[in-house]
Amino acid sequence: MKILYGIQGTGNGHISRAKEIIPHLRKYNQVDILISGTQAEVQLHWEIKYRYHGFGFVFGKNGGVDIWSTWKNLRTFELIKDIVQLNLDEYDLIISDFEPISAWSAKLHGKPCLGLSHQASLLNPHVPIATHKPFWMDFFLRNYAPSTDQIGFHFNSYDRGIFPPVIRKEIREATPINEGHITVYLPAYHDEVLLPLFLNIPDVEWQVFCKSRRHIETHRNVQLRPVDGDDFTKSLVSCGGILCGAGFETPAEAMYLGKKVFVVPMFNQYEQRCNAVAAHAIGCSLASQIESSFTYKLRSWIEYGKPVVNKQEDPIPALMKLIDKYGHKPEENSQGNWIAELTL
Repeated sequence: MKILYGIQGTGNGHISRAKEIIPHLRKYNQVDILISGTQAEVQLHWEIKYRYHGFGFVFGKNGGVDIWSTWKNLRTFELIKDIVQLNLDEYDLIISDFEPISAWSAKLHGKPCLGLSHQASLLNPHVPIATHKPFWMDFFLRNYAPSTDQIGFHFNSYDRGIFPPVIRKEIREATPINEGHITVYLPAYHDEVLLPLFLNIPDVEWQVFCKSRRHIETHRNVQLRPVDGDDFTKSLVSCGGILCGAGFETPAEAMYLGKKVFVVPMFNQYEQRCNAVAAHAIGCSLASQIESSFTYKLRSWIEYGKPVVNKQEDPIPALMKLIDKYGHKPEENSQGNWIAELTL
């Protein structure tokens, strides 16, 4: 088969998952890569055939999405033109990890599109969700990157069609140790907001990974570090615990390593609030935001928090079999007829 793999470039999780899946796909298929979005630090070391500005959200500095910057960054006419002009004639199957240009172009041109994303799992009624769900959320999840069929990923296999996380090889093969420091990755907060918080807890070494940093900078017990994949992996494997946003991949990796985990969802970001609910149910600590009582909660977690172990089977071998079956006869397997087979 010839496959076009569309990757959402807003954030690092989509790219990290693609780096694990694509080499397996390429054993038996020809795979071209399309990326849209501009917020990720993780890099793919393969040729990218299509790169687009796309439509993604811009992280703010105080814990949420920067709505104004997101609006300014939106190029509607360019997005529509890219969707219409993308030529899919040579492809047998489109795979979209919540990437809108490949997905909408497949819909426009009548090509089979398989969604592989964490977001797909949030449409399943068996997945833990947060309260006060926006009335438009299901519409957004279904139509941001529409697909013929979907496979979701989540912390647990809550239902058929939901696989456990795709964990990076570096994490799966690592031997976790505890060197005592706390790893921090809160990309929606600027380091100017975080630094005073951690300086006020001087008996802990903090390794804080910041999107705004280009070099390591040390302030007493706090190291501000640039977001680098290898450096972050080493810090995560050797930490005593991790304080992070309530994205999907980072908490999943931390739980795979058996670390104690404290999550802070971005505000006005429903997906992260749902992730936080699911992570809390497994045993992670949770704060809805960084506010006046946060230091107390953080100190309590540091002293009393327990490691959270959620180490599951690698879903990729079963996933490859399903993609192969779907790609060769999508018209027979489409629209839910194959869901009964979506189990490990």
